[in-house]
Amino acid sequence: MDFKFSEADEQFRRELREWLEANLPPEDRKNPFAIEFFANEEGEGWEKRLAWHKKMHAAGWVAIHYPKQYGGRDATVTQQYIYQQELSRAGAPQLVNSQGIELVGPTLMHWGTEEQRRRYLPKMLAAEEIWCQGYSEPGSGSDLASLQTRAVEDGDYFVVNGQKVWTSDAHHADMCFLLVRTDPAAPKHRGISYLLVDMHSPGVTVRPLVQMTGDRGFNEMFFEDVRVPKKNLVGAKNNGWQVALTSLMYERRARDMTPIVNELVALARQLRRNGSITLGDAYVRQTLARFACEASALHYFGLRQLTGRLKGRPPGPESSIEKLAYTELNLHLQKFAMELLGAYSQLSYGAPFAVDEGKWSYRMLAARGMAIGAGTSEIQRNIIGERVLGLPKG
Repeated sequence: MDFKFSEADEQFRRELREWLEANLPPEDRKNPFAIEFFANEEGEGWEKRLAWHKKMHAAGWVAIHYPKQYGGRDATVTQQYIYQQELSRAGAPQLVNSQGIELVGPTLMHWGTEEQRRRYLPKMLAAEEIWCQGYSEPGSGSDLASLQTRAVEDGDYFVVNGQKVWTSDAHHADMCFLLVRTDPAAPKHRGISYLLVDMHSPGVTVRPLVQMTGDRGFNEMFFEDVRVPKKNLVGAKNNGWQVALTSLMYERRARDMTPIVNELVALARQLRRNGSITLGDAYVRQTLARFACEASALHYFGLRQLTGRLKGRPPGPESSIEKLAYTELNLHLQKFAMELLGAYSQLSYGAPFAVDEGKWSYRMLAARGMAIGAGTSEIQRNIIGERVLGLPKG
C-alpha cells in the first residue's frame, strides 16, 4: 500500500504550513486542552478564538472542503486530511463554529435548498452566525428518536415547545439545528423534522450546565411557543431522522492520538519514583508502548476511511468504530496519567505545584464526556454489532 502524497498535495501542505508559520504567533500555539471534550473559553479566550477564525476565513482556510461557490476551496479528501495534520502540528486554536461548518454545512449540501445554502453557509463560514445542535433531551439521550420537543404547524410557521440539553455553544449561538416531533402518531423515527431556528427568537431561553471541569460550555435550552418559518425546514417534513443521521455521520470522527501519547511519554520522563525516572519502570514502558500501538492502529484505520472516501464512499457506520476506539483510548490514557502523577493528580488545572499546570487532571475529568458525546460508547457498540458485523438486534 502506498501512503505517499502527490506533488499537488505536498504543495498544498507547504502553502498551508507557510501561512501558519507567518500568521500564528508562537504564544498562541499552546493548547493544554488538546484532547478535551468541550473546553469552554469565555471573555478574552473566546474573542481570541473568534479573531483567529476570522483570520483563517479571510485567507480562505475555513471549510476548505466546501465548493468554491459556497466559500470553500473544493479541496480533495486528501487535502482535507493534510489540513487537519498541519493544524494539529502547528498547535492552532480551534475554530469557533465547528457545529455549523462540520455538521450543518454538509447536511445542507445534501438535504437543503439552494436558498438555504446561500442564506446560511457564507455567514457560517465567516463566524458571523454561530451554530449549536438541538438534539438531546432530558429523557432522550442515547434513545434520541424518543424526543418529545413538539412543532405544530400554524400557517407559514412551526410553533415549537420543549427542552433540549447538553447543548454545546448555545450561549454563543445565533442559530440552532433542531430536531422536533411533528407527527406524534407516527412511529418514533418517522415523525421527526429538522428545523433551523434563530436563537434570538422570542421564547428561547438558554441556561448553563457546569461540568466537572468547571467549564460552562454545555447548556440546556427551553422553547416556549417559538415561531419558526416553514422555509427553515430541512428536507421533507417527518423525514428529519434521515437528515439528522447525515449530521451524525460527520460528527463521529476521531483525532490523532499519537501527540497525546508522546505527551504522556514526556510526563513519564519528567516524573520520578523511588529515586528514578518513572519511564525506567518496565510496567510503565509496556503500558506506553501499548498506547502507542493503539494510537498507530487508529491512525491507519483513519487512512482506511480516507481510502474509502477517495473511492467515493460517504461516511458510514465504520465511523462508530473510530469514535469508540478513540474515546476509549483517550480514557485509558488519562487514567494512566493519574496513576503516574500519584498524589499530584489531585491538583486541578492552574493550581500551584500542579505538574504541567494541571492539564492532566482536567483531561481526566473531561474524558468521560468524550465517551458520551456524539453517541455513547454503548450506542457505538450496538451500531458496530448490527450494521458492521451483521449481528441480530439484542
